Amino acid sequence: MQKMKKSNRGFASMDPEKQRLIAKKGGQSVPDEKRSFSQNPELAAKAGRKGGQSVNPEKRSFSRNHTLASEAGRKGGHASHSGVHKPRTAAE
Repeated sequence: MQKMKKSNRGFASMDPEKQRLIAKKGGQSVPDEKRSFSQNPELAAKAGRKGGQSVNPEKRSFSRNHTLASEAGRKGGHASHSGVHKPRTAAE
């Protein structure tokens, strides 16, 4: 089996600590008062609804399949309260 040559260029090839430092700077560049979604959950919900409405109704799987939507909501709720991140599988 032939190994692919790994590039030494770009963000993904950087050492993980350097990636974290760069990512942290991005988050710090926005002042707290401008982080509206973290400050205003109602605004975040409104934006989420607006985004969902911009999708073709035939492609909105949650609006057509309420069981799927409630399973996803339950799964998200369990994940957010468990404190443990479970990686998603290809089937999910």
